[in-house]
Amino acid sequence: MSSDFEGYEQDFAVLSAEITSKISRVPRLPPDEKKQMVANVEKQLEEARELLEQMDLEVREIPPQSRGMYSNRMRSYKQEMGKLETDFKRSRIAYSDEVRNELLGDDGNSSENQRAHLLDNTERLERSSRRLQAGYQIAVETEQIGQEMLENLSHDREKIQRARERLRETDANLGKSSRILTGMLRSKKIVYCDFVGLELRSEMDEEC
Repeated sequence: MSSDFEGYEQDFAVLSAEITSKISRVPRLPPDEKKQMVANVEKQLEEARELLEQMDLEVREIPPQSRGMYSNRMRSYKQEMGKLETDFKRSRIAYSDEVRNELLGDDGNSSENQRAHLLDNTERLERSSRRLQAGYQIAVETEQIGQEMLENLSHDREKIQRARERLRETDANLGKSSRILTGMLRSKKIVYCDFVGLELRSEMDEEC
């Protein structure tokens, strides 16, 4: 299980490095190459999201006692993914402004306020995304706690079942012992009666 997770980790590290490199190159590329590069980065970001989903599923399959370390690593990768998406959004905003200025013949001075507004909206989206990620993490941790409680309950149930089996065995042994003691008491009564009968017969013979 951990080997699969580590394989996904390596793939994510390589992919995130490629995405970071391509995002940094976007502003310096000619318009045609920029468009192709943006499309390529979008595709790789989707691949990175799918890798994180696979890694998250792997973490859920890891035993609770070993899951904490992997959960911490997952939080770090999700933060890195959020940074990649933020950097890409900013590069796309700059790219969109550049394309619009080329089409309209704008020198860019009139778009400063609009660019600031877009960046402000991006920051708001990032804050909302972080809140959603925090809520998701709480849900995952709650699910983990629930699984651990179910496992503990299952162990307790097994202990109770074993205790009941021991009680049944004890009851069976007590019943067997009771029957043996009853038989022994009956045997003693028979022997005693035989002894008394012999004594009485002996006395009668002496009188005769």
